[in-house]
Amino acid sequence: MKNFLLALTHGIKVADIPAEFEELVQKLTLQKALKTKMGVMKLDSKYRVGILDVSRNGTGYLDAFGNERSKDLTIDDFNLNNAYKGDIVLVKRLFSKKGAKAKVILILKRANAVSVAYTEEAQGQILVKNIKTELPMTIASSQKALRELPLGTVLKIDNYTSSIMEVLGVLSDPKVDEKISLGLYNKSEFFSSQAEADAKAHGDSVYKDEYPDRVDLTHLPFCTIDPPDAKDFDDAIYFDVETTTLYVAIADVSTYVVEDSELDKEAKARGFSIYFPHKSIPMLPRSLSENICSLKPDVDRLAFTFKITLDPVSLEPIKEEVMNALIHSQRRYTYDEIDAFLAGDFSKKREIDALIWGYLEPLQKFLLKVKKKRLANGCEFASEEVRMILDENQNLIATRVESETPSHALIEDAMLLANKAAANKYEKGMFRTHGVPTYEKIDELLNSLEEIGIFAQSYDDIYKTIRELQKKSDEKGLRKEVDQLIIRTQKQAQYTAENDGGHFGLGFATYTHFTSPIRRYSDLIVHRLIKAIMIGNKEQIAYIVGNADVIALRVSELERESAKCAWDYSDRKYARWAKENIGKTFVAMVTDVSSSVPTAYIEGDISGARVFLLGAEVELFDKVKVEIVEAHITTTKIIASVVGKIEDV
Repeated sequence: MKNFLLALTHGIKVADIPAEFEELVQKLTLQKALKTKMGVMKLDSKYRVGILDVSRNGTGYLDAFGNERSKDLTIDDFNLNNAYKGDIVLVKRLFSKKGAKAKVILILKRANAVSVAYTEEAQGQILVKNIKTELPMTIASSQKALRELPLGTVLKIDNYTSSIMEVLGVLSDPKVDEKISLGLYNKSEFFSSQAEADAKAHGDSVYKDEYPDRVDLTHLPFCTIDPPDAKDFDDAIYFDVETTTLYVAIADVSTYVVEDSELDKEAKARGFSIYFPHKSIPMLPRSLSENICSLKPDVDRLAFTFKITLDPVSLEPIKEEVMNALIHSQRRYTYDEIDAFLAGDFSKKREIDALIWGYLEPLQKFLLKVKKKRLANGCEFASEEVRMILDENQNLIATRVESETPSHALIEDAMLLANKAAANKYEKGMFRTHGVPTYEKIDELLNSLEEIGIFAQSYDDIYKTIRELQKKSDEKGLRKEVDQLIIRTQKQAQYTAENDGGHFGLGFATYTHFTSPIRRYSDLIVHRLIKAIMIGNKEQIAYIVGNADVIALRVSELERESAKCAWDYSDRKYARWAKENIGKTFVAMVTDVSSSVPTAYIEGDISGARVFLLGAEVELFDKVKVEIVEAHITTTKIIASVVGKIEDV
């Protein structure tokens, strides 16, 4: 829509108007916002279209398409016409002595289909306030109806009708947080009855005799390696040491999720599984994702499997075969168990472990060589993940910081080989691309770090510059922190229908996602495409490729939404914790000084809470002692004051 509206501001031939925008043109015509001259349709100069921004005091500002000066247009709160921040709107310019102003005439596209709001009393009236902005909303409910609800009631609002869709709970209840986070991004935990029925119809067991055309790999000692609380097992591995052949078996979701079925429509609408600290919101019903699709131990399962033969000297794939297979995973390991084995602890080893360990140890050593070679043309960043620990009421009681371990690296490198092999099977379809960061952003980072004593040379080769910067940050003991800043300079990885430049971070010329079809819709598309190619189904190939651009764009959007949903939930837990700790002091590290209000992250028993530092003169990576002074469980903002600096000893 944005590109079409931008074209209208410059003028577009009536004959070139796409059919999908005819209704939009009719709406604009009814408002007399369009002029047509000599077959060219153009937006009238009295009107502007653009994205609405709304300040905390309720004043609107228009970021107009195709007219930079229109950013000066202000919109009084009484002229917003129930438009919200992020909406694409049509405004009419108001000419007055008070400056450039405008009035919202039409909401062309809502930024969000739904909003989450809460009730609050002010001056004898019950207000409904947007939970993200705390700005009042106009909804289709009477004061009488709102007074029947407890103050602090959390509501899900349909932004198109302004009606209440659902009462989610009350702000004082920590369990409402997951409903708020899901509501903000219009996500649902539950599936339609038809989707559930479709999923359960596949039963619980796989019988080999029913699949005579599949490659039988049930004799191979596959294993899975996952977190201890995992319930859905996407991938299993086996390594033939003698032939240096890696088997990567992936849950064959496409056999069970038929294209355009009710099950497929829901999976496509969700796009990704969402992971909260206490539960997951799956992309597929649990009767599939945690049962018949899951590569559980000691049962036969359908698996779409790559057999990758690797050259022991060059470490490159000699042959990459993909097959519809049957496997029988013989062990389900946790990362902790494999890390213990790698450290030489075999105290809990069983007979089957000896067989599997006979190939896992050589595989790990082989993949370390593969990784070393990959990193000659790629990047590796020190990363930590904060895991929240909640009590039975979903209150945050502790956190633990997890870093990548040898077992994580083993699985990651095996999956990278399979993903790369999948991308080699087609020229258009679904790729995972990651653009090269600009030299300007890298230079800007180098200049910022020089201010705190980290000096790194800039090279024509960005990879070389990054490695030099990492080396210097290692010397200062700030590798993890600097790596996060380097990541911020890079473009966001996305899904694209064509291989647009490969994957910069991994150093791969071609890459896709193949290994998690239980959790990612993109991978399911890749499975369907490769299967169509395998059997030469030209009609199916044409259908998938023809829709690839649209699907790639949509799954990229859904990926961001799913991530934001999980982050929002974490922020809400931190805000509730901070609310209970106002007046207490904590250690924090300053991570951003680029804006007017610096930010820091709390460290200690509760790690990862972001706080805004008021009235503080701090430098990047300063360790400070902060006192929490405010915490908002609506907007999730935590405000702190610096009460002292912690000098390095």
